[in-house]
Amino acid sequence: MDMNKTLSPQESLMTEFYESIWLRFLKAIEDYKLIKNGDNVAVCISGGKDSMLLAVLFDKLKKTGLYDIGVKYLVMDPGYSKQNREKIEYNANKLSITAEIFESEIFESVFTIEKSPCYLCARMRRGYLYKNAQDRGCNKIALGHHFDDVIETILLSCLMSGQTRTMMPKLQSENFAGMQLIRPLYLVNERDIKLWRDKNGLEFLACACKFTENAAHDESTSKRLEIKRLIERLEKDIPNVRENIFASSENIDIEKLLSIKE
Repeated sequence: MDMNKTLSPQESLMTEFYESIWLRFLKAIEDYKLIKNGDNVAVCISGGKDSMLLAVLFDKLKKTGLYDIGVKYLVMDPGYSKQNREKIEYNANKLSITAEIFESEIFESVFTIEKSPCYLCARMRRGYLYKNAQDRGCNKIALGHHFDDVIETILLSCLMSGQTRTMMPKLQSENFAGMQLIRPLYLVNERDIKLWRDKNGLEFLACACKFTENAAHDESTSKRLEIKRLIERLEKDIPNVRENIFASSENIDIEKLLSIKE
């Protein structure tokens, strides 16, 4: 290989990011049995770094032939600005991802709602994704949640709601028969995703939400951001704190719990 040659984002996943991203992606698929031969997976692209990386990984996975699967790349436009819509299209083209874009009016629907608009928006977006994926013959939708999302959810549930729960690697849909949600970036660290983005000179959407565009929502006050910063502080003093938080959802001693909700 010519050492002076600049690697593409796809090629870098087989070299510099082989262990930190590619192998962790495969491990999540294998450990949690996220896909099997014959599956048709809809990779859902929001335009951010996580979902765009997920699309590149599935494109690579499809080409390796490790699994006999069908893959479609779906972009739901919930009311993006023209600039953000064009940025998603540009990045998809740059990364050789053939994405299908469909539209909805979710941003307009939730914009005037004062209580929990983000929660409602997320629920509505997922419903649209399930429906459009199912209409295209898919039995699974793949989302770009990563390792940090998982451990932040564990702490959020404990500290904010008094529950012991986590973000699951796969879920059966309750409203769309035969459909399943999977999270193949489950074991991939966000810092490695950012490193892959930056090393390849890529620029993705940070947040295309209509609330942030109009300053109606202050991200600095979000509980998830508070938890993220808390973990960063803990990491300075406690070795492997991130891995320990994750392991706490697996190594549960039932005999040492006051009660269990079934």
